[in-house]
Amino acid sequence: MHRYRSHTCGELRATDVDTDVRLSGWLHNRRDLGGVVFVDLRDNSGVVQLVVRSDSPAYEALGSLPRETVLRADGRVLRRDAENANPELPTGEIEVQVGDIEVLGTCDPLPFSVFPEEKVNEETRLTYRFLDLRRARMHRNIQLRSAVVASIRRKMTERGFLDLQTPILSATSPEGARDFLVPSRIHAGKFYALPQAPQQFKQLLMVSGFDRYFQIAPCFRDEDSRADRSPGEFYQLDMEMSFAEQEDVFGVIEGVMTELFTEFAPERETTSPFPRIAYRDALARYGTDKPDLRATLELVDVSHLFADSDFRAFAGKHVRALPVPGCGGRPRSFFDQMGAFAVEKGAQGLAWVRIADDGTLTGPIAKFLTEDVTTRLIADVKGEPGTAIFFGAGEESEVGKIMAEVRVEAAKRADLFEEGPFRFCWIVDFPMYELDDDGKVEFSHNPFSMPQGGMEALRTKDPLDILAWQYDIVCNGVELSSGAVRNHSPEVMYEAFRIAGYPKERVDEEFGGMVRAFHYGAPPHAGIAPGVDRIVMLLADEPNIRETIAFPLNGNAQDLLMGAPSEVDEARLKELHLSVRTPPAKAPKP
Repeated sequence: MHRYRSHTCGELRATDVDTDVRLSGWLHNRRDLGGVVFVDLRDNSGVVQLVVRSDSPAYEALGSLPRETVLRADGRVLRRDAENANPELPTGEIEVQVGDIEVLGTCDPLPFSVFPEEKVNEETRLTYRFLDLRRARMHRNIQLRSAVVASIRRKMTERGFLDLQTPILSATSPEGARDFLVPSRIHAGKFYALPQAPQQFKQLLMVSGFDRYFQIAPCFRDEDSRADRSPGEFYQLDMEMSFAEQEDVFGVIEGVMTELFTEFAPERETTSPFPRIAYRDALARYGTDKPDLRATLELVDVSHLFADSDFRAFAGKHVRALPVPGCGGRPRSFFDQMGAFAVEKGAQGLAWVRIADDGTLTGPIAKFLTEDVTTRLIADVKGEPGTAIFFGAGEESEVGKIMAEVRVEAAKRADLFEEGPFRFCWIVDFPMYELDDDGKVEFSHNPFSMPQGGMEALRTKDPLDILAWQYDIVCNGVELSSGAVRNHSPEVMYEAFRIAGYPKERVDEEFGGMVRAFHYGAPPHAGIAPGVDRIVMLLADEPNIRETIAFPLNGNAQDLLMGAPSEVDEARLKELHLSVRTPPAKAPKP
């Protein structure tokens, strides 16, 4: 028999009754009934019940060992009495009568309970992440992640994509976030950059003739943490395909995502094809380019109704209305709670009216609306008696941001929100350029994207009117990825960058490898890179992305388990030609 085990804990079944087995795992739980001790033994595969009686040499040890001790147990598989079977466990029909045990790993007093699970602050959880990962929910999440990645690899390979790896040490690239820099020991004063994404390399693979590429790519960005974004590093399904247009990418990703989400969440609906929503339409209808389509409500721009209004709260402002059918009869507390939610999200308040049975408006601001505005408002929002209408007013971008969240919250409170399905969509037709805070033209998305209309659009259109072949994939309000049809023409690329303030010399300096390659026969190509961490977060139904990563950094970009980032001694700094300048201490607040 194997030194440590003949079977795993989770694989034993009624068919194994009367079999002698050897198991190894963690002491998960114990129940001492006086003369009989029941122990749940856990390993990666599951839990099995051990039973040891007072006449067994293992009785005293099993009765006193602390939880999370690692032990080996030898015994015989018995069938449980029908009344003692546990239908909630795959191993619930059997138990193992123990004859001998061996302690393989002792356990100090635990900083928190692995089982039963107790609420623990994140700092403690991440400091003792190896214990946190033993807990059932976290263990399932990491197992799910492994299975999802394996499935993605199969699905991409079946579609003719090659799993290729791109460099980790490379040059800096303007991907929209800060690079992590790595000093060179050999080349004094120079730095490598960890890739924010394999963008240029995957395009070079297309130029190299590989046609269809993918990898589960590690990406590194020195950016702040959010619930749906882990600081430091993340993983994405990076893919690129030659001789492809936007719809070709959509076809591949829709197929992979639909199969993937159906495979791992079969009880939750996932349908395709995914709706295509233009960027500007998304902002107008949902207030965001990451709409949660489980909420069936839509916003309506009613600014024109109040352009010359005497109602000073709305006059001359951007005004967005949210009609909510069937809520006109709700108690005042419904409206007060929605107002409090909007204030929590940054609004000064949330105006509202409701449509009465006779077609008139009631509510706090109804008296400020003229008969003409009332008639036109009801028509614009397609309101019916019993409809409540909420309003946001102010600067367009801020109103959209707040009303996007009000839309989802109102849908949930009004039972107009679908909890179960995964609602995917594509956001398309992004603007190629935007203005920065100083009024200068800059790229609004990926600078390597092909402008719609090509060179003619770049030379004849106002830059702010040029659309790009760029797209995002969104699921349940979470952006999974951005992608684009790539610019593969050196001449078009030079012109696109010129408009954004990059002279030809700078383009050659910063992107010389890729531009040089485009002079030697570059195929049209397109790609995308859905985030693996976010996919698993959705499938695991977790609100925070760190719950799906084995060893994440905390919100301050620290590894509390390993102590990173850490100081480096002077000898190492000297070897890397570096010196450290400590920022001055902040003055105390008066």
